[in-house]
Amino acid sequence: MSDRAVAFAVATGVTHVGTAVLRRMAPGGWDRWRRKNYAGRTVELYAGAACALATAVGAGRIRPAAGVAVAVAGACGAYDDVAGAGDPRRGFRAHLSALRDGEVTSGAVKLFGISAAGLVAGAFLKERPVDKLLAGAVIAGAAHFVNLVDVRPGRAAAAVLALGAPGLLRAGPGAGIAATAMGAAAAVLPDDLGERAMIGDTGAHALGAALGAAVVAGSGRAGLVAHAAALVAAAVYGDRVSEAARTLGGR
Repeated sequence: MSDRAVAFAVATGVTHVGTAVLRRMAPGGWDRWRRKNYAGRTVELYAGAACALATAVGAGRIRPAAGVAVAVAGACGAYDDVAGAGDPRRGFRAHLSALRDGEVTSGAVKLFGISAAGLVAGAFLKERPVDKLLAGAVIAGAAHFVNLVDVRPGRAAAAVLALGAPGLLRAGPGAGIAATAMGAAAAVLPDDLGERAMIGDTGAHALGAALGAAVVAGSGRAGLVAHAAALVAAAVYGDRVSEAARTLGGR
């Protein structure tokens, strides 16, 4: 069995086991682990924490800096899942505006926390200063992007499977990190699609950070520039869509 297959299988298994353990223990009480989805159905959040943990451990086994970035991204997402529940503000602009007014929102904590983690990981994964900055942008941008597409059941996990697949074709550590993210995403996809669970910001940001780390580990400067540009463009577009939705009274 190849290293990629092992990484995929281990992440899938750890995610399933972690979900079962969290469901049984429900740390902090049952209410903390339940949310209403876009259709008003009650769903569980255990899968998000479980896949974030599995991805962080799997990525960290391959590249410790990548594991730390994934763990921080998941932790920042978890904070937003708890502290930001019910906050109607969406997009960078809304949270930065609140920060200018002296309010530190959970979204702002998430923005700066994940960005810092991406930059620190990039500093360890790359050697040249420019590449370190680009790597940080890719990791943080990918974490944001996967969360951005997580607007309907299964979309984030499906995006991770689709976007991670090309990384399996590369040689080196990037393939293993991509396989880890894909294994965790595959584990949560059935319940996510079935509207029994949602991965929340916890899972989406962790999976996205892992995808970004896989790109960083397997790309030279040209690849980093291309991915960073695409992710920045996606973030700008997503922020505009979020602002429009907020103005119209949407999510």
